Amino acid sequence: MILPRRAGALAASLALSGMLLSACTPAKPDKDFGEKVRAYLLEHPEVLLEVSAKLEQKQAAKTAEAGRKALSQYRQALERDPRDFVANPNGSITVTEFFDYKCGYCRVAAPEVVKLIAENPDVRFVFKEFVIFGNDSEAAARLMIGAKDQGKTLQLHQALMAEKSLDEASALRIARSLGLDVAKARAVGASAATTQHLADIRGLAQSLAIEGTPAFIVGDTIIPGADMQALKLAIANTKAAALKKS
Repeated sequence: MILPRRAGALAASLALSGMLLSACTPAKPDKDFGEKVRAYLLEHPEVLLEVSAKLEQKQAAKTAEAGRKALSQYRQALERDPRDFVANPNGSITVTEFFDYKCGYCRVAAPEVVKLIAENPDVRFVFKEFVIFGNDSEAAARLMIGAKDQGKTLQLHQALMAEKSLDEASALRIARSLGLDVAKARAVGASAATTQHLADIRGLAQSLAIEGTPAFIVGDTIIPGADMQALKLAIANTKAAALKKS
């Protein structure tokens, strides 16, 4: 099955092939030439797939570049929104993660994220609840935001990520097991302020061309997916650059 994006790229490649034929047509259309090209493409459909793949790569690169250019414009919202939970708040280097509690790749990355936080006290880690997987994800995100000021946010985050069958009931059970004031967390999580916070995170992700989770940002580097090696390398490079400046 052709994925929606691939289908769009394939359609674009077909349109492109049509334009190329038009551009190569003399004043009086060369029907024989057109038939030869058509026959060749029918005989070698892999050419269209190659064109489609190339177009898709260019589109992805263009989207990523637009996201990188937007980073400086949205740096404050990305790294210094006081509403976000931040681990190692006094760190000199900032990593921001857009995540969803129902995202399988986010759950795979979560233990490594917690390990990075423990091993790098000089790295601020900003958590952005980018809800993309429905009501259970939103319930967990609202609970996380609602419990932020109770002092066990990282433990709650870790436990929610470790829950394989996460829904609202299991999220509340986890919060109770950590000794959190669940009634207070739910009240804050259900507030208009939290609704606005989640909407702002979604708007920020869209402005940065972030379409999925997890997505990590270190300086001017956007790392899509659970590529922990790339994240570690970006952190190391940022630290090395900071040392050169000092």
